[in-house]
Amino acid sequence: MATIRLKADTTWWCPALAGLLIIAATTRSSSQDAQLILPKPIATPAAANSAQPQLSVSKRGVLLSWIERGGDLATLKFSERTASGWSAPKTIAAGRDWFVNWADVPSALRLPSGALVAHWLQKSAASTYAYDVRLSYSIDDGKSWSPSFLPHHDGTPTEHGFASLFPIGEGFGLVWLDGRAMTGGEHSEHGGGAMSVRFARFDRNFKQVEESLVDAKVCECCPTAAAATSEGIIAAYRNRSDEEIRDNVVARLVNGKWSTPQPVFDDHWKIAACPVNGPSLSANGNRVAMAWFTAKNDQPRAFAAFSTDAGKTFAAPIRIDDAGTLGRVDLELLPDGSALATWIEFANQKARFLARRIEPNGTRSAPVTIAGIAGSRSSGYPRAAVANGEVVFAWTESTDGGGLQVRTASAKHP
Repeated sequence: MATIRLKADTTWWCPALAGLLIIAATTRSSSQDAQLILPKPIATPAAANSAQPQLSVSKRGVLLSWIERGGDLATLKFSERTASGWSAPKTIAAGRDWFVNWADVPSALRLPSGALVAHWLQKSAASTYAYDVRLSYSIDDGKSWSPSFLPHHDGTPTEHGFASLFPIGEGFGLVWLDGRAMTGGEHSEHGGGAMSVRFARFDRNFKQVEESLVDAKVCECCPTAAAATSEGIIAAYRNRSDEEIRDNVVARLVNGKWSTPQPVFDDHWKIAACPVNGPSLSANGNRVAMAWFTAKNDQPRAFAAFSTDAGKTFAAPIRIDDAGTLGRVDLELLPDGSALATWIEFANQKARFLARRIEPNGTRSAPVTIAGIAGSRSSGYPRAAVANGEVVFAWTESTDGGGLQVRTASAKHP
């Protein structure tokens, strides 16, 4: 997997939480900073040797999924946030032939019907990047899970990953990176084909009713994002032009058809490699917010932009980071129209998982450190979610013994 190095690899981290960002639910002047309170770590439901955290939100609240490793066995588990902490972990699936990666991570989602759906990645051939998106569902609250099935049916031993799941009515949909047109098993062997983004939809009975192409040529290994607006689904991903411009774009599913992909902002970042740094999306009605990473002119920056027309257009970008960043952004819209943004700040050879509140008019709160974090790939993608008057954070911590463990924290809205 081709990557760029923004600075020399670092392994600095600090396990102490330094604070959490809380957003007041009441109306406030845009000039006021977000309120800060002391952190509230939550006892993690994840055991030692865990990583790849992912958060999703339903009407029940926040759901956390992660992978635990034991030798060559990978196990996908989930837990839900309750008033007393995380629920007892439940196993979704396990395998010895999975593709486990720091950036291409599984997920679990509770649908409006109450059913659960999850995805993970399973090898399809010996080549490094030959793997499939595997789906499974549970209708008994996670006690048992269906046999796994595929959203793609090309049968090629190529990459299928970086999936983003979302509810559609009583069913669900997903977008993913699809390498069926690529030749060779490595990202450096593009041959006569390119990575694409595809979409699939399943009804309430988990029957597939659609599969379609979103974009025929995109960046090979940056995470995707998707959300439901009042006008349909919006997907975000890093594009790839013939001139190797790799800016972030959005495409909208309206009246059953995908719109022509449009850049949120013309960063014009030219790079002949995949930065493994995808965008984040959040939507509420016709309001959409998006965050992304760019490093044009070797200046690593993170930005956010807001839309009030379901993603047809976006306002001018607002910088998220301060001194420099590794990206790995997340973004959640808040009830007052502002957004909670998180990212990995990288300055003075130290990496920190930070959060701040950003308003559509460009006002930013002071950044708040959630946790020290490794500046290498081992820290993966930190996550944030907002539900039931609470902000929940999840990240991967390097332990004293050299292993990894998923950690979580939360804070109530005042």
